[in-house]
Amino acid sequence: MSLPLGTVGVWRGYSAIDAPMAAAVEALGYGAIWQGSSPPADLHAAEQLLDATERVVVATGIVNIWKADPVELAASFHRIEARHPGRMLLGIGTGHREATPERVRPIAAMNAFLDVLDAHGVPVEARVLSALGPRMIRVAAERSAGTHPYLTVPAQTAEARAALGPDAIVAPEQTVVLDEDVASARATARRFLANYLKMSNYTSNMQRGGFADDDIAAPGSDHLVDEIVAHGTAGDLATAVRAHLDAGADHVCVQVLPASSDVLPALARISSALGLR
Repeated sequence: MSLPLGTVGVWRGYSAIDAPMAAAVEALGYGAIWQGSSPPADLHAAEQLLDATERVVVATGIVNIWKADPVELAASFHRIEARHPGRMLLGIGTGHREATPERVRPIAAMNAFLDVLDAHGVPVEARVLSALGPRMIRVAAERSAGTHPYLTVPAQTAEARAALGPDAIVAPEQTVVLDEDVASARATARRFLANYLKMSNYTSNMQRGGFADDDIAAPGSDHLVDEIVAHGTAGDLATAVRAHLDAGADHVCVQVLPASSDVLPALARISSALGLR
């Protein structure tokens, strides 16, 4: 199976996007909707978006293996695949230990979770892993269609492509703020990053991405904020998306801040800047 993700999608918490919004995102030319904030294994939220649209792929970004039952997830996938063939992609990840303390090591737990999906007939091609570190990237290469990294920079996209090879899906998330006032945009970005700068998996990955301890120390240096959260005009945000594509991404999903705002006007302007329609 080959999922038509297109080159650009939209990332949003699964409870913050409904059927009318999904239809609007599809009409703007985006190829996929990524449902964040650990959507449950029943995938009912994904099914509702697929029912309301015609072509857009719905992906989970990500199902958290500590919170979701793999047997239920497999059954949900098959239910949706029967109704909307080729339009559901399972993004799967281990979350972060500060929110869901692991009882066993993440790599072992991920492999055990994937074993269950294999046993229940979920195709390798229908899943990607949220792989940040090199060990999880190896699991993604061996047992999934690719990777969906979060809060990464284009250099890390290039590393993922090199590690996974030319045929894998590399679909990073890119956070954006449509705001030409630098101070205001950085303030929005810092509010968003505050919790992530307390999470060891993200801060470790930022270090792997070349950021120094001083950059990562709260509230985050201007350099870190500017590199991880693109801000400025719609053209500036489009440039940030293209940087990931030029680095080897197949697909980039944009997360518009503030998440509590009406993000459709910003998504419309980004779509126009990228020529999605």
